[in-house]
Amino acid sequence: MSNPARTLPSGDELPALGLGTYGLDDEQTATSVRTALEAGYTHIDTAEGYHNEAVIGDVLAEYDREDVFLTSKVLPKNLDYESLIRSCEASLERLGTDYLDLYLIHWPNPAISLRESLQAMARLHDRGLVRNVGVSNFTAYQLSCAHHITDVPIAVNQIEFNPWFQRPDLVDYCQESDTVIEAAAPFGRADVFDDEVVRELAERYDRSPAQVTLRWLLDRGMVALPRSATPEHVRANADLDWSLDEADRRRLDERDRDRPVYDTPTRDWTREVYGIER
Repeated sequence: MSNPARTLPSGDELPALGLGTYGLDDEQTATSVRTALEAGYTHIDTAEGYHNEAVIGDVLAEYDREDVFLTSKVLPKNLDYESLIRSCEASLERLGTDYLDLYLIHWPNPAISLRESLQAMARLHDRGLVRNVGVSNFTAYQLSCAHHITDVPIAVNQIEFNPWFQRPDLVDYCQESDTVIEAAAPFGRADVFDDEVVRELAERYDRSPAQVTLRWLLDRGMVALPRSATPEHVRANADLDWSLDEADRRRLDERDRDRPVYDTPTRDWTREVYGIER
């Protein structure tokens, strides 16, 4: 596979196709990561909250660390300065590495100062434990705040993005601020596979609905993070050395329903991951 890359402010190259690992059990995680690396993926995405870092670390030990762009994320309950530092150090230990290529604030937390969180991120960056800093699930307003209160570039915003949830205002701000967008849930957790245009294009191009969606995302300049527990699907998702006609890309651009599957306006702030009661 050929995997285009997005250049981060640090000069590092972020592979535009990565492997998502959310919601996989240990056996599925190990199989998926190993299959991906053997198929030519060079970008693995995980998180403290996915509870699979140790499994991923065991697989990565079989490969050259420098060949893999590795991302993890800190839980929102751990965004105070000391907890964030400890969370990163613990993730590094579980992953069996001495640095992360990218470290993200997984969700914003209104109970903890963003300035404090970004000061901790800057400290990790200064220590060489984190090569690039980013956020996840931030609105344009929250991202703007982050840009203005730290000198370390906010390189990435990982957000829910797919043909049914295209978030034009947020995308515009990310592009204006040179923030790379990573598309989490790029298939809308399989919902977009039922889209009539996606299905029509899949038949016309003799591709799967997943491949059509991923090709569209890469053409939009996104970094796509598909995940699958099935080795055949992991390999198929990397088969993107083909192109969509411009007219067909525009048809997918017009499929937006403003319909999220997880990044909904309401939050259950009592969830333990936020630690607000604490």
